[in-house]
Amino acid sequence: MKRVFQLFTLAVVTMATLSIVGCNDVPTKSCKPVYMWVDCEANFARMSSQDSIAFYVDKMKAIGITDIVVDVKSIMGETLYDSKYAPYMAEFEGTVRPREYDMMRHFIDEGHRAGMRVHGSLNIFAGGHIFFNRGIIFNEHPEWQSIVYRPDGSLVPISEIKSNYNGMLNPSNPEVREYQKNILVEFATRYPDADGIIFDRLRYDNITSDFSELSRQQFEAWSGIKVEKFPEDIIYWEGENWRPAKYFKEWIEWRATIIKSFVEEAHAAIHEVNPDILIGDYTGAWYPTYYQLGVNWASTQYNPAERYPDWASENYYKTGYADLLDIYMTGLYYTLVTKDEVDAAQGRVIGQRTESGMDPNDLTYCYSVEGGAELAQAITCGVVPVAGSLYVDQYEQDKEQFGRAVAQVMKSCEGGLMIFDLVHIVNRDWWDVLEQNIKTE
Repeated sequence: MKRVFQLFTLAVVTMATLSIVGCNDVPTKSCKPVYMWVDCEANFARMSSQDSIAFYVDKMKAIGITDIVVDVKSIMGETLYDSKYAPYMAEFEGTVRPREYDMMRHFIDEGHRAGMRVHGSLNIFAGGHIFFNRGIIFNEHPEWQSIVYRPDGSLVPISEIKSNYNGMLNPSNPEVREYQKNILVEFATRYPDADGIIFDRLRYDNITSDFSELSRQQFEAWSGIKVEKFPEDIIYWEGENWRPAKYFKEWIEWRATIIKSFVEEAHAAIHEVNPDILIGDYTGAWYPTYYQLGVNWASTQYNPAERYPDWASENYYKTGYADLLDIYMTGLYYTLVTKDEVDAAQGRVIGQRTESGMDPNDLTYCYSVEGGAELAQAITCGVVPVAGSLYVDQYEQDKEQFGRAVAQVMKSCEGGLMIFDLVHIVNRDWWDVLEQNIKTE
């Protein structure tokens, strides 16, 4: 009976969604939603006036975009509205905004005028841009940053590792969690007419973090295991390569419970303020290795231990949180579009693979747009519509391949398409190829 109710609820949400965006006016394939992500840093100067926002909203609407995702909390932990909790992002790369400038309000007003849905995106467990030495881990809360286990055996704060721009926080820290929930509730309260909240970077930095003393104590309390050698009993290093140790699977399950419990808590807190707002999440689609980021974006109906016994414990399936989402965006960040292209690529260069947790050498079907979409929809078991996400910059100047990728997502993903990011469409002037491949043929 519960499953029937879930399917009924999903159908109602989907119908309501289409009525909001004016389904009959948007000739996209099967009337699927098309999301355009607006990154706050890359578009900071461009979106610093209401006139510019109105211009791009109209341009997006004209080509068939139905939904806009507005990044309002940066990887630095700064917000693009005047928050009671987080520092205000008043300046970026020479462009200055007054504190009273409310970008999200302008997007909601202009987007709704155009008949589009508008969602706010917030980076959850990110707190610094390491290349700029900027963010809350450098200023307000250095004690919240992740502790990273290095190949030389050292444990160092993430702000000291200059090879990665993400300054991630420790997701298990109770102060971090309360702070992030406060900001999410603040957003839902401040923007009651926003259509959704999309979580981003709801994760650990990678398999190498967080190895703080707090995490050790929490893991031992959760598992009942006294870790004699920490972190070596979790993972150890052979040169530059990490290897699983005796408590590896327990550690992987514990980290996933940390992320799921935050989703549960945030879901309840947001809906207490606004029970109608949609809750979504973006993750990468590379599920076979995404456990390294502490995330299980599957449905609890899917049991990964049957397919991935090397890392998934018997109870790992309980950490899935797809069932709590209204929108799920999966990052099909691959230059190979079809499974046939994967077959043809064996032994050749396979394009950019720079995202956290990716396997740089895997040539199974899940590392293509088509195969990745199939896997994501199988793993989520139909509990949430899956929107396939494309990272435009990966296609460099290959406009034709990007068009094929757009068409493949529109064919393969019941939840539609997400484009990351607006700046890459603008800089390449790829509006035409995007329009051609999202609209009905």
